[in-house]
Amino acid sequence: MFVKVCGITNEDDALFAVAMGADAVGFVFAPSPRQVAAQQVYDITRRLPPEILTVGVFRDEAPSRVIDTMNRAGLKAAQLHGHETPDMVAEVAQQIRWVIKAVAAGSVDARRADAFGTDMVLVDAAQPGSGQVFDWTLMDDVADGPRIILAGGLNPDNVAEAVRLVRPWGVDVSSGVERSPGRKDALKVKAFIERARAAEPARHLGPDVMPYDWADDEE
Repeated sequence: MFVKVCGITNEDDALFAVAMGADAVGFVFAPSPRQVAAQQVYDITRRLPPEILTVGVFRDEAPSRVIDTMNRAGLKAAQLHGHETPDMVAEVAQQIRWVIKAVAAGSVDARRADAFGTDMVLVDAAQPGSGQVFDWTLMDDVADGPRIILAGGLNPDNVAEAVRLVRPWGVDVSSGVERSPGRKDALKVKAFIERARAAEPARHLGPDVMPYDWADDEE
């Protein structure tokens, strides 16, 4: 089970999430109480293990600016969380190895999620980044193909049920493990990761299933 802890604003939270077993940490460049600057992110990412997927979150930003910010921040994956077209996504993907396209559950983009050509698709509520839970039955309408990351109001109390019902490839959390906007609660982060992994369907487990090594796939 791939686990991403998003909305990271400081080094302590990033290091703790990684120590607890997070596969990815996300940094928000879009307008938000959790918005961070590229240099601030670079100072954090250079301290993280190479096997961690570091993600920059953008919304309706020009592809050239996404690429520039990603390079300055030393990030590996771009998460496009707005109304980006497949052409815009492809332009980013020409320079950034890993691209996550976020879509709203029940939307046209969710139904055509495979058209973006991304490695991963993150499915969020109708108002992305709102921290609201959506009707998980809408996941049935998401196009097959990309690895699906479930977001939207997840927290330590509901993530196990979400994993059992939806069976996503991964889960994403931000406000659900905070003590205040941009500041993580250590106990919630620990509980979220443990419960997400414990609820992972048995069909995904086994000694032959190794963690994805993002470091090996860098160009």
